[in-house]
Amino acid sequence: MTKQIKKKAPPAATPPETGEPALDQRTLQALVGYNCRRAYINIMPLFEKRMAKYELRPVDFSVLSLLKANPHINQKRLSVAVKVSPPNLAILLDKLQQRGLLLRERSPLDRRSQTLALTPAGLSMCGKAEKTAAELELDATAALTDDERAQLIRLLQKIYLN
Repeated sequence: MTKQIKKKAPPAATPPETGEPALDQRTLQALVGYNCRRAYINIMPLFEKRMAKYELRPVDFSVLSLLKANPHINQKRLSVAVKVSPPNLAILLDKLQQRGLLLRERSPLDRRSQTLALTPAGLSMCGKAEKTAAELELDATAALTDDERAQLIRLLQKIYLN
């Protein structure tokens, strides 16, 4: 059993527009989920703004990136990886297919199932979107050093990969 050391979270800064004392958020700031959500709230507007030129939502981007890295996976494996129900994923895939970004093909191993692969247009867009995502991540985490950013990613992955 490991001993956990409780550290006090720093109080929020005084809001400059009111001059009033900051709210005491120490209880919330000591929660991992709260801090993840607050970071997410700061990062998502950047993502949405920069991915608008590709017309990609976070889940669309995730699907394209996974298909780029794992061509010819089936819909079930993709569904598990992105944590989207199969019916909802089917709708998402239909939209990406209509945009000419992916293909559904019969599996050579099991003719009853389909595999998914990006089209050349999908590969091109995904490469550009991944570059955009990497740049926006650096901007969104500019307060962190490279080592801190890598450590944050490792720590978050320890939570959701176990």
